[in-house]
Amino acid sequence: MQDNKTELNVSASVIEKMAEIAACEVEGVTGLSKKAIDIKGTFKTKSVFKGVKAESINGAIEITVYICVDKNAKVREVAEAVQANVKDKIQTMTGTAVTKVNVSIADIYFADEKEAE
Repeated sequence: MQDNKTELNVSASVIEKMAEIAACEVEGVTGLSKKAIDIKGTFKTKSVFKGVKAESINGAIEITVYICVDKNAKVREVAEAVQANVKDKIQTMTGTAVTKVNVSIADIYFADEKEAE
C-alpha cells in the first residue's frame, strides 16, 4: 500500500501575517509597532520595519511581536493573551510547533483628548 503523505510549507511572511492578525485580535492591542527597534535588521531587509518577526529553528517556529497597547490596558495580561493567541493560531493553522512567542511592548496608545470631546 502506498503512503500518500503531503508536506506543507508556509513562508515566513505568511506566518508573520498570521501572527499579526492573531496579535491584533487581543483586547488592549491597538496595533503593531511601526518604529524600527533593531537597527541591524533595518539595514538587512528591504522594508524599514515589520511588527512581527518569525524564524524557523529546527522545524519549530519562534515569533517576536512588537505591539502597541491602549493606555488603560493591563500590560502583563495583554502580553500573556497575545502569546497564547499567537501560539494557538499558528499551531492550529500550520500544524507546526511554536516554541516561543516573545512580546515586546513597543508603544502605548493615548487617544487624543480632543477627539473624545
